[in-house]
Amino acid sequence: MLDESLLDAPDALTRADRHGLLRAAAEAGARVRTALRHTAEAGVTALNPEGRPRAVLIAGSGTAAAGVAELITALAGTTAPVTRLHATGVAPAAGALRWTLPGWAGPVDLLLIVTTEGSEPGLALLAEQAYRRGCTIVAVAPAGSPLSETVDGSRGLLVPMATTPSEQYDTEPTPAAGPGALWALLVPLLALLDRVGLLTAPTETLHLVADRLDRTAERCGPSIATYSNPAKTLAAELADSLPLIWTEGIATAPAGRRFAAVLAELTGRPALAAELPEALPAHAALLSGDLTGGGTDPDDFFRDRVDDPQTLRPRIVLLRDRPAGGLTAAPAARELALGHDTPLSELEPDEGTELEALAELIAVTDFATVYLALAGGAPA
Repeated sequence: MLDESLLDAPDALTRADRHGLLRAAAEAGARVRTALRHTAEAGVTALNPEGRPRAVLIAGSGTAAAGVAELITALAGTTAPVTRLHATGVAPAAGALRWTLPGWAGPVDLLLIVTTEGSEPGLALLAEQAYRRGCTIVAVAPAGSPLSETVDGSRGLLVPMATTPSEQYDTEPTPAAGPGALWALLVPLLALLDRVGLLTAPTETLHLVADRLDRTAERCGPSIATYSNPAKTLAAELADSLPLIWTEGIATAPAGRRFAAVLAELTGRPALAAELPEALPAHAALLSGDLTGGGTDPDDFFRDRVDDPQTLRPRIVLLRDRPAGGLTAAPAARELALGHDTPLSELEPDEGTELEALAELIAVTDFATVYLALAGGAPA
């Protein structure tokens, strides 16, 4: 159950936030600026590549790395194939994970490694394998980590992962799925891929992204009341519901899948993500199905209602930004929701660049996830 009274108690929220999730969400803009500084100091913005890589390979562990891979794939479009290297192993532990290059990878390909830990032996082995194949290697990892030393030894380019001043005083580290880690890993790669011509993300645009994150944090912060706070409002709406996250727009799909993944990891709540218009037939049956699993007779007046399963109703969360070709399935989505008496929440960013719009959607959903985790009593 969601304690809605906690949403409008900033001091109580802060006390409940043992991992600093709210602070991490508020510092996302600062994290982008720090990442840009590290990127420039590493020499990325001064690169003059002779051409584009044949393919881009991305490897990393955890929710943040998965989000980076999906966002890079969506933003790069058709300029070059982007392949995420999935880990194998007997357990989701850093020491058990292994990554392998595809057989065709070679000197004309680019390997990107992203990690919030830098202690995974499998990523170090991958860097060594890429060096032997002649691949160009770029990694974003914590400074001084074992991976950073391996990348240096493999003649790769390392960008230290951006942190914030408050993190050095944290007694409990922020979960890798928490706000902030995504931007620390993503921003250096956006700057790099802008230099090699695979996407458009100049430094000026990335500073605008930081500004948009700051403004969104002001609107969604703990001191802003629920009635005027889009993140708190969304958190309250998602209480006791199964979120069906429907997305429309090129970059919103990975944002929706990230929202579902972070909800599961930080709050323990299930969510399903799908893109419009395919989401309409894919999730239509969920709008009228019994999500409690049945097992009770609603006409039995004398039944013990304490034993009734908790009602879990679907709620559509529509994330929208610039539908392809100007065609939109949003009216059909609203009509389907209305026809099944299903509530719908809709988020659409303010005008700006594609990256600014993406940043706003991610920031609002990140704040909403944190509020759900804190007011819902999740362990995170």
